[in-house]
Amino acid sequence: MATGNNISKQWKKITVLSIDGGGIRGIIPATILASLESKLQDLDGPDARIADYFDVIAGTSTGGLVTTMLTAPNKDKRPMFQAKDIKNFYLEHCPKIFPQKSRNNFISSITNFFGAVMGPKYDGKYLKGLTNELLGDLTIKETLADVIIPAFDIKLLQPVIFSTDDAKVDALRNARLADICISTSAAPTFFPAHSFTIKDDQRTRTFELIDGGVAANNPTLLAISHIQKEILMENPLFSDAKLTESKSMLVLSLGTGASKFEEKYNAATASKWGLINWVFDNGKTPLLDIFSDASSDLVDFHVTALFQSLHSKDYYLRIQDDALIGDASSVDVATKENLQRLADIGSELLKKTVSRVNLDNGRFKNIPGAPTNEAALANFAKLLSEERKHRHDTPSTES
Repeated sequence: MATGNNISKQWKKITVLSIDGGGIRGIIPATILASLESKLQDLDGPDARIADYFDVIAGTSTGGLVTTMLTAPNKDKRPMFQAKDIKNFYLEHCPKIFPQKSRNNFISSITNFFGAVMGPKYDGKYLKGLTNELLGDLTIKETLADVIIPAFDIKLLQPVIFSTDDAKVDALRNARLADICISTSAAPTFFPAHSFTIKDDQRTRTFELIDGGVAANNPTLLAISHIQKEILMENPLFSDAKLTESKSMLVLSLGTGASKFEEKYNAATASKWGLINWVFDNGKTPLLDIFSDASSDLVDFHVTALFQSLHSKDYYLRIQDDALIGDASSVDVATKENLQRLADIGSELLKKTVSRVNLDNGRFKNIPGAPTNEAALANFAKLLSEERKHRHDTPSTES
């Protein structure tokens, strides 16, 4: 864990950041994180970075890329990127990761259809080259905060959860960050699956992976479960934590937007679909949309209920826009106009009132008397700053 983030004997709250999957829509949480980091810098100086304040940072797919950008060390052992740089990174590289051909003519529609049947929509070469160039041979145990990034092993048919803690105790879990980023982003039909092998002196393990979003598009619950597991395993960093007590965690969960109000599909149409239509229909990917939204919503339901039951709902902040429409709700329409629109949606989301998921219908509803998301982030930044100062000011009791 990063210097200064030592929980043992000093903690008041375990701090958690979680970032959903969502392709190009990663610009939305990137905008939110830029606002949060700016507020932390106002409190603690220009050198403050997101990784300095969170004990655990979890991200899936595009959220895994953002997580890595926030925590991968540069030559000075500081984060490679400031949060404010991530939006421009997406604006520059997304059009090359998701190259846009003519999308609106008949020939293109036919090509897209047969492409979806015959192979992935994108070859993934640019993303693979970019991550390898940026990250080189850095491994997950070197991150500046404990990170959690899921993928899914299609050979074993089970999730694979990469984490800094696991990598420190098991060399066969200490994957290159570049391999993890490529794997967690390998969304079926969009990018090819990714395979890599890790070796130590006597053992070998091969991973055959696709996008972590098929298992945990919203990794908030993964982060909480990871902390509970580390407590059970008596990880000294979490040795004093008692997560059954209220107010023991401070959790920020960032969505990448959803289209709850657009109502993309209906039963009358879907009842006539065959296998191909469920995978690819008129430029959309119904099964992927359903799996990712269902995964994200169920986690939010669970975590919301958990914090409410512990009478600590103010220590869980979920920021999500569920009213995306058209190209803004896609994961890969990487035109200059759409990418800028997503950045604007992130900025507009800061001005909206804090909302909470309605456990009956899954839609977000405004909380009466609640502040804006930007004001809530300002309060969150104060809590993070206070926690960090508390740890610095409290003498360590470790031997």
